[in-house]
Amino acid sequence: MPRTIGVLTAGGDSPGLNAAIRAVGKSAQRSHGMHVIGFRDGFRGLMQNRFIRLDSEDLSGILTKGGTVLGTSREKVHKMDVGNGRPMDMRPMIRKVVEQHNLTALVCLGGGGTQKNALRLWKEGIPVVTLPKTIDNDVWGTDTAFGYDTALGIATEAVDRLHSTAHSHHRIMVVEVMGHNAGWLALGAGLAGGADSILIPEVPYQIDAVADSILQRKAGGSSFSIVVVSEGAMTHAERGEYDVLRSGVDQARNDDDEDHARAALDKFEEARSRATEEMAEQLEALTGLEARVTILGHVQRGGIPSAVDRVLATRLGTAAADAVAEGNLGVMIASRGEEAVPVPLEEVAGRRKTVPADHAWITSARRLGVNLGD
Repeated sequence: MPRTIGVLTAGGDSPGLNAAIRAVGKSAQRSHGMHVIGFRDGFRGLMQNRFIRLDSEDLSGILTKGGTVLGTSREKVHKMDVGNGRPMDMRPMIRKVVEQHNLTALVCLGGGGTQKNALRLWKEGIPVVTLPKTIDNDVWGTDTAFGYDTALGIATEAVDRLHSTAHSHHRIMVVEVMGHNAGWLALGAGLAGGADSILIPEVPYQIDAVADSILQRKAGGSSFSIVVVSEGAMTHAERGEYDVLRSGVDQARNDDDEDHARAALDKFEEARSRATEEMAEQLEALTGLEARVTILGHVQRGGIPSAVDRVLATRLGTAAADAVAEGNLGVMIASRGEEAVPVPLEEVAGRRKTVPADHAWITSARRLGVNLGD
């Protein structure tokens, strides 16, 4: 009897998801003779047993499409809202669905949250394999995740386009890109787009240092400045407060403690909802130059995936099908050099890949005279 694998996408949508679904499905069918089903809307659809058959015809024509044909959601398998006002542990229900379909494995495509959910299922005896997806490029254990290259190209193009407006109107142009906890997207787009200042979560900034850099450019004859800022960039004071709150979440001893600590962290994040606009207002006051803010937001997630992301998703997707066929489960298929490497979920889940202080991109930025806010 042919083996069956299930596929789902979870977390935020990202370019390359459909390419990965296609690669997993076609490789499983053609190389290993497996049947493939897809679950709608992430772990919620899995729990509700909402699935579709993924035959060759269903997988054709999706390589270049953005988003995910399966839909997605941000549910947690151990604390899922099922409408009774109290989150419930739905892992027993998910186990029944997996057993009903007699799945050889469940292939989960997603970022950091998906890796943690997959590990929770693996510890319950549910066979899983994951793929790393995120435009933030912060999944631990892989050189890069699919979605990042496309988002980097979109962010860089936005910075490119703002140069002419900044120059024409002698303005400070502040561009906010995604990257809540990791600065890969802002740092890459800032370097590629020739930004004058780049602010990322890993390097707490001082507003005076950014303003001084702009004034130095003005004194040197430059009438405009481009500031690329990650949405998670913080001042030194904010960073200290955030680290305390984040530690409270990480060290929570039970679900109630975690919920309380996370509520405090959410309140802190809500208070920073206008952080980039407020920073631009401060720069205006300190420099005497007009500042304008562009927040790219979810446009970075959309559109046709780049060739790099399509190839990466295809390479990792076929490797995931191979891992299932070989019985290599409980792993994330990571990209390391030109190899697709299985990494135990225990090593991946709960960890985040951030920009090291001595990273080559940081070094290059400093040597170019780019201001990092410190």
